[in-house]
Amino acid sequence: MTPVEKQPPSPMEEFMKGLWKENPVFVILLGMCPTLAVTNSVVNAVSMGLATTFVLIMSSMLISMLRKLIPNEVRIASFILVIATFVTVVDYAIQAISLDVYKALGAFIALIVVNCNIIGRAEAFASKHTVDRALVDGLAIGFGFTLVLVTLGGLRELIGHGTLFAQAQLMFGEAGRALSLTLIENYRGFLLAILPPGAFMGLGLMIAARNLIIARREQRAHARELPVAPPTRA
Repeated sequence: MTPVEKQPPSPMEEFMKGLWKENPVFVILLGMCPTLAVTNSVVNAVSMGLATTFVLIMSSMLISMLRKLIPNEVRIASFILVIATFVTVVDYAIQAISLDVYKALGAFIALIVVNCNIIGRAEAFASKHTVDRALVDGLAIGFGFTLVLVTLGGLRELIGHGTLFAQAQLMFGEAGRALSLTLIENYRGFLLAILPPGAFMGLGLMIAARNLIIARREQRAHARELPVAPPTRA
């Protein structure tokens, strides 16, 4: 009897895996430097998240295309070369769009080259799977990474300043005016939220909340699986 081959996960299952089950920040704790450093505002978080997602998708696809041509002995160096090429594209693109965003992100744009999320997915997934699956994986991991950054950045900016997207108006002028929101009028701010300790505390609370949700779901699933005892006769 021949063993039944395991079917690969569907694109939606692959996407949800990167978004929740294998989220690079919540689960694997990778990419901590940009997560903690640039999430003092939503604009910075969105910019870093989109830049990382672009590099992750493009590098995963190209590495998947070249996976049979790259010698095993130089695969890591080749991966870094591919990633650095797309990081250079992102670097110049951000400079062209907004110098203020470029200055706010600083050296963390260049550090995308050595982001563990991207190198890890190149080694663990893109170099072993087809282009279509590498595309979905890169999109899922990148979106999961961006979601964490935006959530953490939103919480820190809201608690620290009482605003959301406040920097959009400063960085993009009239184009960003519609995004800028002041949610708490006459708010004096909570300085700790926008300082480095606030990033550690906020991320820790988010991870704790995710773990609590998973534990509650597992308890409910286990309770449903328990056999129902038959009623006893008096």
